[in-house]
Parts: sequence; C-alpha cells; structure tokens
Amino acid sequence: MAHPLSANPKILIQIIRWTLLITPVAILVGSLNAFFLWILSTATATRVDNPWLIYLLPLAGIVIVYCYRNLGKNSEGGNNLIMDEIHQPGAGIPTRMGPLVLITTVITHLFGGSAGREGTAVQIGGATTHWLARLFKLNEADTRLILISGVAAGFGAVFGTPLTGAIFALEVLAIGRLRYDAIIPALFAAILADFVCSALGAHHTHYRIDFLQNITLFDHVLKVDLWLMVKIIIGSVAFGLAGYLFGELTHAFKDIFKATLKNPYVIVVTGGLIVIGLTQWIGNYDYIGLGVYSTREGGVSILSAFQEGGAEWYSWALKLLLTAITLAAGYKGGEVTPLFFVGATLGNTMAWLLGAPVDLFAALGFLAVFAAATNTPLACTIMGVELFGADHMLYFAIACYTAYYFSGHTGIYSSQRVAVPKLFDDEGAPKITHKLGELRETHSSLLKALVKKFSK
Repeated sequence: MAHPLSANPKILIQIIRWTLLITPVAILVGSLNAFFLWILSTATATRVDNPWLIYLLPLAGIVIVYCYRNLGKNSEGGNNLIMDEIHQPGAGIPTRMGPLVLITTVITHLFGGSAGREGTAVQIGGATTHWLARLFKLNEADTRLILISGVAAGFGAVFGTPLTGAIFALEVLAIGRLRYDAIIPALFAAILADFVCSALGAHHTHYRIDFLQNITLFDHVLKVDLWLMVKIIIGSVAFGLAGYLFGELTHAFKDIFKATLKNPYVIVVTGGLIVIGLTQWIGNYDYIGLGVYSTREGGVSILSAFQEGGAEWYSWALKLLLTAITLAAGYKGGEVTPLFFVGATLGNTMAWLLGAPVDLFAALGFLAVFAAATNTPLACTIMGVELFGADHMLYFAIACYTAYYFSGHTGIYSSQRVAVPKLFDDEGAPKITHKLGELRETHSSLLKALVKKFSK
C-alpha cells in the first residue's frame, strides 16, 4: 500500500489549480458585492429621506415582474436554481441573473419592500461563477465545486463572515449532511471575496454582547450556567417555530396569490398595496427595508433589539408578516437580514419573559431563527463567533441546534434536499430524498392544508 504522503504532490497541484481558478471568481464576486452594498445603502438612504416613495411600490413591482418575464429567462428560480444546478447540472444558470437580481433588489428597497440582501449576493456569486465555469470549459464535477465556491464568496462578502460563508455553502445543500470536497476552494473564495469587498470600502455592521457571567460552584469557576441554559432551550424552541412560520407563511402567501389572483402583475401590485396598508396601519417605517438601523428616534431595528426596551413584543411578527408578503408577491431580495430582525426582536421579547440577558438573547435569536429557516445550524454557530466573539459559543450552538430541530422539515429553500431526517423512530425511519418543496406537496403542513381548502 502506498504511503499516504505519496499523494501530497498531487494534492499540492490541485490546490494550486483551484487557487488559480478561484482567484478571478472571488475578485469578481467581492467587487460586485461591494458595489451592491454601496448602491443598496444609497437606495435605503434615499427612501428614508423621501418616505413618499413607498406609494410607488406597486409600480416598482410591475417593473420587476416585467424584467423577469421578458428578460430573465429562467432567473426567477434564484437560489433554488443554483442549488438544483449543483445537485444535477444541466439546466444552466443565466449570466443575466446576477445584474438582474441586483437591480431589482435595489428597486425593492428603494420603494419600501421588506427584504434582505443575502439572496442577491448568493445569486451574484452563482451567476458569476457559472459564467466563468463555461469560460474555463470546466467539467460537471469542477463546475459543481466552483458554484459552491461562488455561493460561499457571495455570502461571506456580503456579511463579512468568510468562514460562515464557506460552511453555509456546504451545509445548505442537504439537511443533515456536509460534503467537504469543496471546502478548500469555498473557504479561499469566501476569504478573498470578503477581503476584496472590504478593501473597496464596504462596511459591515458591528454587533456586541456586553453580558458576562461568572458562575462558581464549590469555589470552582464554571463555564456554563445551567439555569440560563434551560432558559436558552425554552427560547430556542420559540426561535425554531418562528423560523418554521417564516418559511411556511411565505410559501402559503405564494400559493394563495397564485390560486386567487393568478396574474403575476396583479399579484405584485396587490402585494405592494398590502405592504403600504400595513405600514400606514403600523404608523412608522421600522418594518420595511433591511431593518439593521432605525430610521427614527426610538425606532425598532436589529441593533435596538440588543438593548432593553429596544423592541415591542410583537415586532418580530410584524417584520415576519411584511417580509413574507413582499417576497411572496414577487419583489426581490434575500430573506436572511429580515430573519436576523425577526430573531433579534423575538430574542428581546423572550429575554423579558424569561428574565434573561437581553443582548445575549437578541444574539441567540438573531442566529437561531436563521438556522431554523435555512437548516444550517453549524454555519450559524460559526457566524455567532465571527459576529459576536467566542465567549458564548456554547450557547450559540445550543440555540441553533435546538431551533434547527424544532423547525421540522421545512425552510426557505424549496430545492434543499433532506439527506438525514431530523426525526426518526426506534426502528429507524427510511431516508427522505425529496426536496423540501416536494415534501411540502406530499406532506401538507397545516398552512398548506388551509391554502388548499381556501383555493378550492
């Protein structure tokens, strides 16, 4: 048998080859995301200075639908299209998907839609890398790896979390399974893309947890507060259910719109009018746009949720509802930043209910609702370390994995596969190989059943 070290020269050659392939990918994706973050910030500032722009949201929706129906080819598939291409190459990812989703996401935010930015960054990464894969004439196996790297680069650059980007790109493809064949190119792509994005002036939000604990038992310092851990598990069940509700409500609204209104132009106009109506009923603009920073004194935002009294008990529900309607109606953008808002504000509320540290629970909700909705608990745990530091890493993991289990076999990505079921019986449940979208059709949730009854 050959000695394991005999393969080292081949491994070195492969690493050099992938470094050469990934470098232009990461530079392009990092540069495009820096431009995206800059123009998105400009659009948000313009909307804040001109609040009347929200009344043009239905017209903006018509433009978005027109662009996708007449210029988008199969770009409408978005992140799910990229996942399908990674699993089963062949359908192709149109290069136009990158600039198209960038432009339409900016339009959504300029006119007051409630959406995020992660989906846009990932699609920019996927479209760019698929174009380069065709340019380099890569085979199917290499195309799969470079697409995963593009997803990692897009995610890592837009949030300033390169390690999270690499793990997310591997973990999001299939529930319960990580394939490490792409970890080196994905990690390198995420690090370089984040470096390029930051070097070009992109700014990422800085979060902070001030809570520190000093628990002793029998004169020995303990790393874990058991009573606090019980509270975290209780809160994380709520975080998991919130992640479940977000995914199911978004899909339910899509089904209702298609069953009743049918025409995509009518759907997007109706969705825009509902968003306008709800915003006027709420009486402020805290729950549209990204929601990272507050646009008024005493307003609710992700950052304010880390402070006592920084969110209303119902803030998470309003953001969840407005985002589900915005995305279901056909407006563009990601889900992740709204999920951060939902999680942080729900964490603020759970801290009040359970008598727990507000900033810690806001951070746990921030991570765990995202983990529940995307089925990526490991990536979210790592994100906690990259954003908040490693002091509370154990609590991050407990929250993310608890929320992950309580979200069930659902999520925001219909093309995500189920490699290892979350629940099994004593005899061992059979493997589920369906996509989440297919499972939703064959194993109707309560919301799905209600939609079917409503649409008859």
